[in-house]
Amino acid sequence: MNLNKVFLIGRVASDIELLSTQTGKKVCKISLATNRTWKAQGGEKKEETNFHNIILWEKLAEIVSQYSAKGSILLVEGRIENRSWEDKDKKKRYTTEIIAENIQLGPKSSGSTAPANKAKKQEEVEEELPVIDEDEIDIKDIPF
Repeated sequence: MNLNKVFLIGRVASDIELLSTQTGKKVCKISLATNRTWKAQGGEKKEETNFHNIILWEKLAEIVSQYSAKGSILLVEGRIENRSWEDKDKKKRYTTEIIAENIQLGPKSSGSTAPANKAKKQEEVEEELPVIDEDEIDIKDIPF
């Protein structure tokens, strides 16, 4: 049995631009930032941010470009895909991307009645996510 499934919850870390391929398919490429927090051996709190390349096609691309903006919270369900190509200097390049298969938009910023206003400053739309320490998770609380 094989499985290639990814779930990420993070903040959109790039401007969102809806594009079309030569065949007319809608596509959107975004960067999604996720944070990881842990305690080092000395007990000091450490944090690391990773940036993931997310590719959204057709309806998902339209939804994200219309209702999300840089700084928005997004849950992405998808699969990992590795690609390679030759650049203009004939050098082989590689990338790893998440191909979105399903998304869920995060909460709207407080006081907003319309979809995310892309003109707002990032600090105006930012909300704090709760940080769960790995030591606080009880194995009995996991549903599978």
